[in-house]
Amino acid sequence: MSRHFFLFLSKNKALNKSAKKWGLRLGAAKVVAGVTIDEVMQSIQQLNEQGLKATIDHLGEFVTEREEAENAGSACLDILEAIKRNNIDSHVSVKLTKLGLDISRELCMENMRSILDVAKTNGNFINIDMEDYAHYHETLDILLELRQKYDNVGTVMQSYLRSGLDDLDPLQGIPLRIVKGAYQEDAAVAYQDKEDIDANFLCMVEKHLRNGGHTAIATHDHTIIEAVQTFTRENNIPTEQFEFQMLYGFRQELQHQLADEGYTFRTYVPFGQDWYGYFMRRLAERPQNIVFAVRGMISK
Repeated sequence: MSRHFFLFLSKNKALNKSAKKWGLRLGAAKVVAGVTIDEVMQSIQQLNEQGLKATIDHLGEFVTEREEAENAGSACLDILEAIKRNNIDSHVSVKLTKLGLDISRELCMENMRSILDVAKTNGNFINIDMEDYAHYHETLDILLELRQKYDNVGTVMQSYLRSGLDDLDPLQGIPLRIVKGAYQEDAAVAYQDKEDIDANFLCMVEKHLRNGGHTAIATHDHTIIEAVQTFTRENNIPTEQFEFQMLYGFRQELQHQLADEGYTFRTYVPFGQDWYGYFMRRLAERPQNIVFAVRGMISK
């Protein structure tokens, strides 16, 4: 089963609606840390006890109803308060389309300002997840507008985009998470070959680090991780300027190994009922993930 097949399924609204009724079946419980705030708090508390930091993603995207977007904004505020109340070490990741970007930019900005105000009061950081290319430039515009007032917000940059390296220029000094990219994009705007994506990933990481920006290296690829370790060591880049990140449920031994070696490590922890699209993209990324999911189903 091809990557394109699972990416196609990830956008199927009927299947997404049905998945909310299934609960975390089909192996999703292996990579999604529950459906409630209490469940995700427990999961992150365990990660913190093992020396790992976290960032929480309340799953959901491409919202088209105003009430749903407003509820999503309120949920983020609840998550921030739960982080403070439970004294856990976690940032919060958000998607602008879940906060109403496809309904109106004004609604999305209202939600973001409310979230950032509470996060700033609580001493927390908000990372804007990058979505598909249709929302790419507007996401960057919103980030730069928000940065005029808030210093506790950053975003994600995708190395499969051909313009990714150049697009770092106006983002100097802004904390960024560098990823390969998980959406299906046209060859006109995105590299299609793994070698090109990987090479651009390293170029983007090195450029942002050289510019002094805090950089999250979000990959499960041990070859890239080793290359970053060598680069930072040879260029005397302090470990405080970067961190490694991986997804919840993946390569757990390597996550602990990096933390044990003294690197800051942050696990990306998704939760919530709207898990279907996220799960399909994880299956699309690597054939090994399909086997991983099947094992999850069998173990139930």
